[in-house]
Amino acid sequence: MRFAVHLADLSYPGGPAALAPTLTSLARVADQGGISRLTMMDHYFQMEPFGGPAEPMLEGYTSLGYLAGQTSSVELGLLVTGVTYRHPGLLAKIITTLDVLSGGRAVLGLGAAWYEREHLGLGVPFPPTAERFERLEETLQIVRQMWSDDDGPYAGKHYQLAETVCLPRPVRRPPIMVGGQGERKTLRLVARYADACNLFPADLETVRHKLQVLDAHCETEGRDPAEVARTIIAGTDGVADPDGFRRELEAYADLGFSMVWVGPPPKAADPVGWLTELTERRLPDLADL
Repeated sequence: MRFAVHLADLSYPGGPAALAPTLTSLARVADQGGISRLTMMDHYFQMEPFGGPAEPMLEGYTSLGYLAGQTSSVELGLLVTGVTYRHPGLLAKIITTLDVLSGGRAVLGLGAAWYEREHLGLGVPFPPTAERFERLEETLQIVRQMWSDDDGPYAGKHYQLAETVCLPRPVRRPPIMVGGQGERKTLRLVARYADACNLFPADLETVRHKLQVLDAHCETEGRDPAEVARTIIAGTDGVADPDGFRRELEAYADLGFSMVWVGPPPKAADPVGWLTELTERRLPDLADL
């Protein structure tokens, strides 16, 4: 099992001036502490559970470009990119740039987007749910084409590209993860297009059911379910409750999950200290997983 660190709450002690040094320290601890992947949010406004627009939020890919220069091995991505935020052709170019400049460490997480307030706030179109899922599928098709040998046109219902040229090529074709666990649409798109799923923490029976639905979609698509990596966001604080954390991870390992996301708790007084504690004292005890 591999571990990923997600940085969702940016209300660090010290205010805006502390953001760059704190993110740098977090990224370096992750990079040197055995963390496989580092992710940030893709939002214009902070989410309501973390205080809403009154709290700080950085643009995601600009932040990852900065962190690429502060690290050497950890993979970098957003959990997850909202399909409404960027034109898919430009998105593929952004991810490619991140991959090339990081030496092949970019990961693309994609979702249908949901935070209407930030769209209305900044004047960004927020189509109905059905259209957003249509756009999500077309975006998945476009990025895959742009990372292939086919640089010809793309003609979809919502997007039309005359040329899908993307040079330089990625150092490594970025793995594609679709976030969310909707059974009719999201998990079907995972089975059809993605290298990984990402599920939310829930009771084990719910999680097991979601995986069964994913497996059924893979069967329909003629795809081996083992080709789709199973990832999930942990629901237990690995520092505050190491025993509960281990029990949770053991259950996820039994279900075939290969990556678990963790992160400093909201409004942590010392997020760098939390991550240092996790990597130096907690994760070594989980090596058998």
